[in-house]
Amino acid sequence: MRLASFLHLFGILSSTWAFNATAVHDFFDRNAAPGASAHTNNWAVLVCSSRYWFNYRHMANALGMYRTVKRLGIPDSNIILMLADDASCNLRNKFPGSVYANPGRHLDLYGDNIEVDYRGYEVTVENFIRVLTGRMDPSVPRSKRLLSDEHSNVFVYMTGHGGNEFLKFQDNEEISAFDIADAFEQMYQKKRYNEIFFMIDTCQANTMYTKFYSSNILATGSSEIGTNSYSYANDNDIGVAVIDAYTHYILDFMEGINKTSQMTMQDLFNFYDPVKIGSQPGIRNDLFSRPLDKALITDFFGGVAQAEVAPFVEDSDTYEDPSAAPLPEEVLAGPLSPPSSYTSISPGEATSDLRMVRLWGGLALVGALTSWVFRPRRQSES
Repeated sequence: MRLASFLHLFGILSSTWAFNATAVHDFFDRNAAPGASAHTNNWAVLVCSSRYWFNYRHMANALGMYRTVKRLGIPDSNIILMLADDASCNLRNKFPGSVYANPGRHLDLYGDNIEVDYRGYEVTVENFIRVLTGRMDPSVPRSKRLLSDEHSNVFVYMTGHGGNEFLKFQDNEEISAFDIADAFEQMYQKKRYNEIFFMIDTCQANTMYTKFYSSNILATGSSEIGTNSYSYANDNDIGVAVIDAYTHYILDFMEGINKTSQMTMQDLFNFYDPVKIGSQPGIRNDLFSRPLDKALITDFFGGVAQAEVAPFVEDSDTYEDPSAAPLPEEVLAGPLSPPSSYTSISPGEATSDLRMVRLWGGLALVGALTSWVFRPRRQSES
């Protein structure tokens, strides 16, 4: 009877272990499926390159994207927002401290819950390139840095006034398609991304990604060479256009996406309607290694719920601190003995001791179960 109970208990433990192991393997198999992304973190760089009141819509474009990526799970710590930040408090704004992206003002995109990392005259070509490449002065705080790595998917969104292979920054300077292409190549060489999704809303926007040559970049723009990008609608009380058509329809589509959505980038691109947008959007995916119908929208716009498996590291019997100063020769000449008040233990020894404790604990448990099963039963008194 006891043997049957032992076998039953052993069977339950084995089944539980097998179930947990299967669940773990299924999790990683799903993430390793063909077309699945291998990234473990997401970043967003959102740039409004315009300033002045009549460019209100460009500020709304960037803030709309900011709201979307935050809603889908990218935290503020992983978002770099570059914004002129002058429309919300402009004297002509009848709604101070607010920015709206639709006539009727149903949703305030500004409010109290935004973090602008580069504002006003900090929005420059130099700062944008430095953010991408990581070539920062040591005094720049972490909150203003793109701390991405080789496991990062980076979403780069830009909006403003542009032309054939250039985008203006605050009517003061320009960034060219070559500048962005070379910055992305530096990121690739320095292993600062896994994949990049580049989106731009400006006149002749599609020319801005024609010079890209680095791997794993997917790009899209609002208008082809020789054509303009148009605004969506005006608000009579605000007095200016409040958002561009291309960004408006992108954000309208994204409102139907949640953090667990299985919608793909192909679904997003299929949603493009040149008649509604008023221009011909473009897509470039020859540098992108995954099929568009396998790349989830949340791979770029959302947070990550994947785990990274660290490589196995063998135990080391010794540990050397590379930053430690060398010992004096007189110390090296004689035997080393630690002070009597403590005993030195290396990390390898500590790990080995922990494994021995676990081993003996397991053996003790098995021995106790075996003794309980096979101990002689006491004869009942008649």
